[in-house]
Amino acid sequence: MLQQFGFTQYESQVYTSLITINQALDATAIVKRSGVPRSKVYEVLTKLSEKGIILEATIEKKRQYTALPIEAMIEKLKTDFETNIEELKKIEVAEMEIDDRVWTLKENQSITSVMKELSEGARESIHISAWADDLALFLPVLEKKHSFGLDINIHTIGSITTDIPSVSTLIPSQGHSSLERSRILLVDGKELIFAGMEDGDWKAIRTQSPPLVTFFSEFFFHDIALTKITQRYHDIVMKDEEIRDMLLKLRY
Repeated sequence: MLQQFGFTQYESQVYTSLITINQALDATAIVKRSGVPRSKVYEVLTKLSEKGIILEATIEKKRQYTALPIEAMIEKLKTDFETNIEELKKIEVAEMEIDDRVWTLKENQSITSVMKELSEGARESIHISAWADDLALFLPVLEKKHSFGLDINIHTIGSITTDIPSVSTLIPSQGHSSLERSRILLVDGKELIFAGMEDGDWKAIRTQSPPLVTFFSEFFFHDIALTKITQRYHDIVMKDEEIRDMLLKLRY
């Protein structure tokens, strides 16, 4: 229960054993209910007591324990989390020089968070390509930056609603069977994130490497150009079997 909040497995087992019964328990009963070895239970109880997670009392010369009520526990976890966040904000991060290494990043929420952070730090321009439902996560930042006068260009797969004028919209046809989800973010012409799906999971690269930033910038505007050409000359393009088949083979 508590491991995702930084507690050990044994601490989680002991707390669960206490919170799920409406009475105080001694160490022997806790060992039976929790499955924590007797050799470890007193150490675990001491740590939980120091963390304010359990209450202790001595009744008839026997030490007994009960759990912090669940609502109080939730409030404590929230307060501790918010305090830790504030402490993190106080850390001064030195501004890095150009880093031409290519970093890999996994997990969708981590990728999304990094993209939002980079977008918030943009000073001149943001070029972003993504599917419409993914773009919804970034639109508030993009619209704020647009209101500040930054150059914002969006390429979206699926329609979105926004006041930003530079939006290129691709509506996938039924033939786009191989079209896969991806994201490109280019900030200030200096840094990029490219993310795509691999075996059902999001994976990304992040770099300031000038050649790669240039390549993905051209790739981004290549997508916009293809989208506009396909829209304007849709009937002509789709009647040409060779061109149609080539376009429908594009994965991104």
